[in-house]
Amino acid sequence: MADIKHYVVIKTLAEKVYRAITEQDGLAGWWTRETIAKAELGFINEFKFGKQYHNKMKVTKLEKNKFVAWECVGGDKEWIGTQLTFELNEKDGKTELMFTQADWASQTLFYANCNYHWGGYMKSLKDYAETGIGKPNHDKEY
Repeated sequence: MADIKHYVVIKTLAEKVYRAITEQDGLAGWWTRETIAKAELGFINEFKFGKQYHNKMKVTKLEKNKFVAWECVGGDKEWIGTQLTFELNEKDGKTELMFTQADWASQTLFYANCNYHWGGYMKSLKDYAETGIGKPNHDKEY
């Protein structure tokens, strides 16, 4: 099994980052504008990336301002069954974020491509949480 991991320091409080990764408007502001999401255990968040990709993520754990976990239950066959986590640690007015997409079956070209794009989305999340302006899927230039 392979994991994608990204560590980012965000210059804002964990509460703001938590809202960006749990609320529909927040997720639409940095990941993809075509989002249906709720901060509710068991809810199936949906993320569309144009006509090519449509991911469904079951919310499996929520610890306010500290931890969010999803299980991919729909989408590309390589994503289904992967576990996505956002670990938040607030320190001195900044938030350390450890993002993980765990349990990939293997390190394929698609895995490598997703790893690259997650890096861009983590930058988008950082910008969104710090300034209110991210670069979600349809706005990105990377």
